[in-house]
Amino acid sequence: MPNRITELFDIRYPVVQGGMIWCAGWELASAVSNAGGLGVIGSGSMYPEVLRVHIKKCKQATPHPFAVNVPLLYPNIEEHMQTIVDEKVPVAFTSAGNPKAWTSFLKAHGVKVVHVVSSVKFALKAEQAGVDALVAEGFEAGGHNGREETTTLCLIPMIADAVKVPLLAAGGIGTGRAMAAVMSLGADGVQIGSRFVASEESSAHLHFKNKVVATREGDTALTLKELAPVRLIKNAFYDQLTAAYKKGTDTEELKNILGRSRAKKGMFQGDLTEGELEIGQVSGQISAIKPARQILCDIIAGYEEVMEEIRQQAHSRFCF
Repeated sequence: MPNRITELFDIRYPVVQGGMIWCAGWELASAVSNAGGLGVIGSGSMYPEVLRVHIKKCKQATPHPFAVNVPLLYPNIEEHMQTIVDEKVPVAFTSAGNPKAWTSFLKAHGVKVVHVVSSVKFALKAEQAGVDALVAEGFEAGGHNGREETTTLCLIPMIADAVKVPLLAAGGIGTGRAMAAVMSLGADGVQIGSRFVASEESSAHLHFKNKVVATREGDTALTLKELAPVRLIKNAFYDQLTAAYKKGTDTEELKNILGRSRAKKGMFQGDLTEGELEIGQVSGQISAIKPARQILCDIIAGYEEVMEEIRQQAHSRFCF
């Protein structure tokens, strides 16, 4: 499936695994890269020395390219960026901040840079900053989300029309049918997070993986928009936030309720009651925990099946 994304990253399929905090370690990243996609280590939940270990282990586990995702709000950002350069990681994904801050530094050291955006405005700013590609993430996505609440279906064609760099679609994509849809809208590939959370190689706690599999339509919600919008599974922690909103709680009190390490508690340690359980709306389609290779193969097979159906329909309609 050669296109601009496969050529940019030197991969077989235009499928990138999301760099989800507490879920995307070296095991998952290497498994996805070995299956023909681009695996991504999620550094947002790692201390600098931990990230270095994950990168080294990923190098040992796969001969193929992989990436590191770095939220630009991370407190040890300098150490993370230097580690990426020192370890010669080929691709860095940046998010939650100004792409101008680190794009030039990374590219000067031979690192390809991809920035995550949620609007046309920020897509143009990132392109001007010199990024090699973009991820356009719609409102359906899990974890921290854009404030604009633009859905993937609307976001992808708007950004595709506005920029020239290769474009990955994210948010609500977990099947080959969804991949075909967003690529028809102008994306060159997809970034998939939630589906890979429920993989055997994901570093998420088994309790959380099972909760994702059990999640159905309407079980997730976007909240904490005053701080940093996040989509999560409704649980006792979410109910506490809902009660606080009804009382008219201010931002400082919301920060107190959130506290520290909520995401670690929920996704990594498996506390399904008090933890923050970040996942996308596509979780309603996930019915089993599978190996990452099988997930990727299913997505590609589904994509090719849909495209073949479209070709056959077009042929029967227009050929007499």
